[in-house]
Amino acid sequence: MPALRTGSRVTETPAAPAAEAEAHFAALLSLEADCWDVHDALTNGHHDFVLLDVRSPESFAAAHVEGAVNLPHGRIVERNLADWPAGTLFVTYCNGPHCNGADRGALRLACLGRPVKKMIGGLEGWRDEGFPVVAGA
Repeated sequence: MPALRTGSRVTETPAAPAAEAEAHFAALLSLEADCWDVHDALTNGHHDFVLLDVRSPESFAAAHVEGAVNLPHGRIVERNLADWPAGTLFVTYCNGPHCNGADRGALRLACLGRPVKKMIGGLEGWRDEGFPVVAGA
């Protein structure tokens, strides 16, 4: 007979030791940026990164974050990055959590030795925050 549970499923598996949790969350923050922080940076003139929309040109033309550069993840090659110095930080995004295009783009950038983060939530998260999008190329 299975043992009766005395706590919730949340506490059923113990939390990681503090040092492990610290390393995990520090790693996440070094790999990800959220929509709010990206919006805040762009709104306040902190253009210390390139926001890269890695979706198709058609999706980009339909709606994108103002100031984003469209470079589909399959076209991320050194030749297409030549306009940016090697140390340029790229922040990738795609449609949203159901899409892995931002991950694919980030992986390609990392394989090319480029600094990169992913904007979690993508365009869907951007809209959920109430931030505007623009259309056109």
